[in-house]
Amino acid sequence: MQIWVDADACPKPVKEILFRAAERTGTPVTLVANQPMETPPSKVIKSVRVGAGFDVADNHIARHAVPGDLVITADIPLAAEVVDKGCTALNPRGEPYTPENIRERLNLRDFMDTLRASGVDTGGPSAFGQRERQAFANALDRWLARARQ
Repeated sequence: MQIWVDADACPKPVKEILFRAAERTGTPVTLVANQPMETPPSKVIKSVRVGAGFDVADNHIARHAVPGDLVITADIPLAAEVVDKGCTALNPRGEPYTPENIRERLNLRDFMDTLRASGVDTGGPSAFGQRERQAFANALDRWLARARQ
């Protein structure tokens, strides 16, 4: 059981929560990014730097994650791929991607891409604040509790 982090766009508060949880529980955490990532000195926390390019980090995670692992990502296609493999996926706001909701999320993502391509300003996500941080921490704690059973 391992936690994989699509780290290029992962908010710093989420990484800090993951680092504390990894140390507390001994759960391995691997950050994957195409830029250098700072991690605290640890036996269970590491980072993997992949080459630059479209979806290189996502492809690394998809290749290495195994059923039962947790993947932290805001990338819906990556989430779909790992959910199909039997992994659990959470976005940095603590929202789970599940076999029941992933197709709907992919369809919504594609629809929003179409709108943006046609010039519609769809805005962006709301600011990442204390509520989102707490929701992520709670979702992570639930996963860790299930994983220990």
